[in-house]
Amino acid sequence: MRTRTLWTPALLSTGLVLAACGGPAEEAAETDPVEVNDALVATYDGGIYVLDGETLEVVEDIPLEGFNRLNPAGDGRHVLVTTPTGFRVLDATGAALSDDEFPAAEAGHVVNHAGATVLFADGSGEVTIFDPQDLGDGLPETETFTTEHPHHGVAVELANGELLVTLGDEEFRPGVQVLDADRNEIARSEECPGVHGESAAADETIVVGCENGVLVYRDGALTKIDSPDEYGRIGNSRGHEDSTFVLGDYKVDPEAELERPERVSVIDTVTGELTLVDVGTSYSFRSLARGPEGEGLLLGTDGALHVIDMEQAAVTASYPVVDAWEEPLEWQEARPAVFVRGDTTYVSDPVAQKIYAVDVATGEITAETELAGAPNEMTGV
Repeated sequence: MRTRTLWTPALLSTGLVLAACGGPAEEAAETDPVEVNDALVATYDGGIYVLDGETLEVVEDIPLEGFNRLNPAGDGRHVLVTTPTGFRVLDATGAALSDDEFPAAEAGHVVNHAGATVLFADGSGEVTIFDPQDLGDGLPETETFTTEHPHHGVAVELANGELLVTLGDEEFRPGVQVLDADRNEIARSEECPGVHGESAAADETIVVGCENGVLVYRDGALTKIDSPDEYGRIGNSRGHEDSTFVLGDYKVDPEAELERPERVSVIDTVTGELTLVDVGTSYSFRSLARGPEGEGLLLGTDGALHVIDMEQAAVTASYPVVDAWEEPLEWQEARPAVFVRGDTTYVSDPVAQKIYAVDVATGEITAETELAGAPNEMTGV
């Protein structure tokens, strides 16, 4: 089902001060907007921190109850906060949480690709697509598509208007379908049990994870790349727009309450080769990232940031950053996380209640800050 919706901006209280009520200094204090340099955003239990990305100074502490998740909105200014009722718009540069919210039943994945932002509501199967450059003055015009059954899914729109979206229901997720710009199906694969997550690689290539490998959508065709093990789950991955390689996690025990793997997967989207790299330490789903040159980055439970040469499928450097840690059983519980922007990797440490800025090339810690609350999720603009 495909619909188009035009959201009407709500009227907000602006707290304007009449000129007759105060002098120029008072008026400036009321109206001067906050501008945060390269804003970094982190959740904690009970709120959200907005930090200056250069100094790591906390610019704003925004109270917000509940378990909230963060995703870049895709316009270089806003962040989407996943709440129990939908995707709420945070102006990270302005350090202000608006009342604008894309309503969603069980709000899930957010994907930015090719100038479009795509939201997925697990509870309804509704996909919402919009131009993130239209954010900032109410909610923008959207296109929606609803999957046949609600499920924990993800969708991504390509530059040519095609939409790749997962298939599934509450019991089973077998694969993906690809729809053209008119939302007619042009490709389908059900060879991907437990489909989860997506990554974009060079040349408009999309990779989604399976319990036995990955599916690759490239040049109009879906291709399955099998894991070397009968059960070799790749549920979280990271791509880079200038790299043909994708970095993924790798788990082999379907019965584990929480598997703590020490290998990652490197997927060559051109040759179809899947290589496993033994990092020598376990990690969590918030440990994976890509550096400015496409290198793989992994924050291990040994406390080090490990650099992976994707073409050679080998660890080339390891930089100590935080103390050794253990992944908690509950996925919502805080654990160290990484976020990369430019030449800097930001690393959070919920035990020490700190965030560090690390130079990707040298491993040097260039800035750090101590917070009042334990940071959980982290992103930036």
